[in-house]
Amino acid sequence: MSIPGNGGNRCASFRNGKPLNCSAKSEKVVKGAGVKPEAVGNGVRRKLLGFDATLMMVRVDFNSGSIGELHTHPHRQVTYVASGRFEVEINGDKKELEEGDSFIVAPDEPHGVVALEDGTLIDAFTPAREDFLVGATDD
Repeated sequence: MSIPGNGGNRCASFRNGKPLNCSAKSEKVVKGAGVKPEAVGNGVRRKLLGFDATLMMVRVDFNSGSIGELHTHPHRQVTYVASGRFEVEINGDKKELEEGDSFIVAPDEPHGVVALEDGTLIDAFTPAREDFLVGATDD
């Protein structure tokens, strides 16, 4: 498997949640239209945009009614609602967010979303999500 925009190299940038010296990174300029979406669940598609070992940006498109299941991870996350409306749950607190809103998630904080209509979230993670790189291809 290879990583998009990384010349076919494969690299695990983290071990036990700690960054390693790793060359996995996207091109400096990523044209979103050229990134193949990855289906990650019922009505949810993800595109890896710019990333290196310490930072990652991801576009996540949801069909109405699709769910980003409640989960945790050791990364900091900030998310921007690019379009649509979402019910966002963070640590048991639910809020309805719409285009132009954002939220932040601390490491290991339980969070998830429900798409109340078709919409798009833009996620930024630090450090980068190694689990998103596993299985990523540029074909």
